[in-house]
Amino acid sequence: MARILVSEEIAVGGLERLRAAGHVVDVRLDLTAETLPLALKGAQALIIRSATKVTAEVLEAADELIVVGRAGIGLDNVDVEVATRRGVMVVNAPQSNIVSAAEHTMALLLASARNVAQAHAALKVGRWERSKWEGVELYDKTLGIVGLGRIGKLVAQRALAFGMRLVAYDPFVSVDRARQMSVEMLSLEDLLAQSDFITVHLPKTKETKGIIGSDMLNRAKPDLRVINVARGGIIDEVALAEAVRSGRIAGAALDVFDVEPCTDSPLFALDNVVVTPHLGASTREAQDKAGDTIADMVKLALAGDFVPFAVNVSAAEANETLRPYLPLAERLGHLFARLVGPTPKQIEIIAEGEIGQYDNRILTLSVLKGFFGVLSDEPVSYVNAPQLAKNAGVEIRETSIRDSLNYVNLVTLRSEGHSMAATLIGRRSEARLVMIEDHATDVPPAENMLVVRNDDRPGVIGLVGTLLGNSGVNISDMDVGRAAVPGSALMVIATSGPVPVEVLQQLRDAPGITSVHALSA
Repeated sequence: MARILVSEEIAVGGLERLRAAGHVVDVRLDLTAETLPLALKGAQALIIRSATKVTAEVLEAADELIVVGRAGIGLDNVDVEVATRRGVMVVNAPQSNIVSAAEHTMALLLASARNVAQAHAALKVGRWERSKWEGVELYDKTLGIVGLGRIGKLVAQRALAFGMRLVAYDPFVSVDRARQMSVEMLSLEDLLAQSDFITVHLPKTKETKGIIGSDMLNRAKPDLRVINVARGGIIDEVALAEAVRSGRIAGAALDVFDVEPCTDSPLFALDNVVVTPHLGASTREAQDKAGDTIADMVKLALAGDFVPFAVNVSAAEANETLRPYLPLAERLGHLFARLVGPTPKQIEIIAEGEIGQYDNRILTLSVLKGFFGVLSDEPVSYVNAPQLAKNAGVEIRETSIRDSLNYVNLVTLRSEGHSMAATLIGRRSEARLVMIEDHATDVPPAENMLVVRNDDRPGVIGLVGTLLGNSGVNISDMDVGRAAVPGSALMVIATSGPVPVEVLQQLRDAPGITSVHALSA
């Protein structure tokens, strides 16, 4: 059970999901920048929207924080770099409001083209200004989409229905992929020069802040109208206001501002500017989806499971083939740490078979999570496991092999003369340790295990059984590993409980026994 601090309103359904999972949900909507750090003491999770600022100072004060959940997309109010350094997972709900944001973009596009808000305001105060608010059609106009991600793609689909020509700027989208969406890729400069409308769908980062400023606006056509439903600050609002005021461009429609809440801006005094107070995600459907999604992500993070929407976990989402192997990889890492002993200089992680055909970064993170969970005094997660490896000076080598000689899938760990491999077998996907120290084995991982290397001669197995039996330790399972080189043997023993230290020493001192390692899963 964890305490989850909620500092902004999210859908009730999401809160109920968390309570149903047994967590304590502490809703505190009155927190300020000064009171938030104190409220976070003892909390394992924090759920926010866009108003709460999760700064370095806030994160430093959070003594037990595991995850920050943003019920929405943008993360410019979270110091992700500091969170990562402290091992705090940051998750969002990237698909929850994409339809709402795309539809609001189209609403502002149409409102800007047809002067809907201005004509409405005039008529409400008794002025019939039909000729003053003449608009333009969208048909056959060029729409420039700055950022062809999830929302940008939805806007493109909707704009095609209006008969618009589509151009876009996005350094991460290929020309061929854009062509499939009937979009022509251009540089940002050429996009500004050719577009009748532009709409921005970029995240707010150091690189994108102010990306559209006076220099870019000076390249624009005089009938350009600018739409922003992404993040305030991507467009320089002072430069935009001056471009509209001077007639350099025709108008703008904004839903977001550099500093929010915003109730005073030079843009507000301009007749050909339409503004809304950050309503892009403000639909019932989007709020429900955001609340449900962030609740699910936070639950996964608190359970130590893989979180698909974790933004500071450097791995692709695990597909259906790879996902069952993540718990196995973590358990294998845990056992391997017991086998290897002090932190090694290098660990090689090998994925063989069908799993070797995929992006295996998440498999590596699972191994590291299990490995350093044994060695570290602090909680280990998918977030901080790579940093712990780096701090310990452990080089991580990843190898993928598309075929496996003996198994459909196999995960193997090697380090400085030690080795261990495991797989899943049967319809129930049961875990099996199939190789330890280059000896073939077939035994399920257990809570308490011994790995005994010995000379391959009669009587050694009986000696081990006798020593354990005399100390009251029952053998639950056992397998004798076969070596490629004759003369060496290995026993893998699952015991009913931990083996006392003095018994381990007796085993190590016994004739014919080379080494004894106590493992725990």
